[in-house]
Amino acid sequence: MPFGFYIIMAAQFFSALADNALLIAAIAALREMQAPAEYEPLLKTFFTVSYVVLAAFVGAFADSMPKWRVMFISNAIKIVGCAMMFFMVHPLLAYAVVGLGAAAYSPAKYGILTEYLPHRLLVVANGWIEGLTVGAIILGVVVGGMLIRPDIAGGLLSFDFPVIDTGIDTTGEMAIAIIGLLYLIASLFNLYIPDTGVDHKPLKKNPIYLVHEFNHCLTLLWRDKLGQISLAVTTLFWGAGATLQFIVIKWSEVSLGLDLSKSSMLQGVVAVGVALGAVAAAKFITLRKSVRVIPLGIAMGIIVLVMNFVHDIRLAVPLLIVIGALSGFFVVPMNALLQHRGHILMGAGHSIAVQNFNENLSILVMTGLYYVMIKNDVSIYVVVTLFGLCVSGLMYLIRRRHFANQREQDDVRHLDDSAHH
Repeated sequence: MPFGFYIIMAAQFFSALADNALLIAAIAALREMQAPAEYEPLLKTFFTVSYVVLAAFVGAFADSMPKWRVMFISNAIKIVGCAMMFFMVHPLLAYAVVGLGAAAYSPAKYGILTEYLPHRLLVVANGWIEGLTVGAIILGVVVGGMLIRPDIAGGLLSFDFPVIDTGIDTTGEMAIAIIGLLYLIASLFNLYIPDTGVDHKPLKKNPIYLVHEFNHCLTLLWRDKLGQISLAVTTLFWGAGATLQFIVIKWSEVSLGLDLSKSSMLQGVVAVGVALGAVAAAKFITLRKSVRVIPLGIAMGIIVLVMNFVHDIRLAVPLLIVIGALSGFFVVPMNALLQHRGHILMGAGHSIAVQNFNENLSILVMTGLYYVMIKNDVSIYVVVTLFGLCVSGLMYLIRRRHFANQREQDDVRHLDDSAHH
């Protein structure tokens, strides 16, 4: 890989690390203000709403200037959201601003891969990016969980700087200040991301034109035989993954008797599995073989049902690693295939914006359903059962659709299957 790729990875790592640490800090802030329990999944809803509402605009924005500049501006918006939480703005509103930055950041961070690297390297590049992002999720939830622990927070708050009064007096303020520093580090890496030299389209001023153009791209990708399969899989995966974050926290509290700090560590365990699966996919799966991994999505949904029978953390850890590994192994090739088809059909930024729109609409729907179930006191075991059956059933239907498409015309054989190591 060229050196610039590692700069892209570092920028993505620190930005994702801060996003996930801030989620745990925001959950702690909601509990501190004694907000209703169903507000917690609403954090993800508020975070992702920008992805859906602004989908028609962020893709065009990402394609209108060098990707490093888009990532830098987007990271600055995240810092504003983090600062809002520091100054006691409601966590839901502050996290929504962070989501606004993330919505603009995403088309640039994935779009630059298709501009900077040849197609044959897309699976391995996605494997590294997803593996590193998941590594950031692991560390992010662990860092967030550690920062809200009274003993660690007390130790950090006991540090006094001579002459300087930081104004940081509470556990929450200290946690958010450290997370803000992570965003600043990401911004520094953004400045050193290489310019790919790709021509950029001037940003159209007419919002109606942008909405029309986005609708055209959305239709184009859903009509493409390979595009629709990869888009359906990644859409389901990200909706399920976001919901699983909150399911694991609730399940570990009810089934394993853990507090928020320890529950957030178990989120990290799932992410360890995803990282392992992502790296394995990057090593063994070529673009042409990408569609063969769909059955692993069916298996993941079935294995999730086992959570209902686990009440010991020694069994919970390997189970969550297996669930994560299956997820990582099947989503990375699907992501690479989707980027490949999108880049060919419409350009990197527009393609990722379409992908984000679908995936985050899925997150809104699935976390919304979870919110309704928690608000109505549905047992977490019922939630886990419905979740697992839903994922497996939908993956099975997607697989049948792919077979039907292949009977009409074999598009898979046209994919690049050259060595990518």
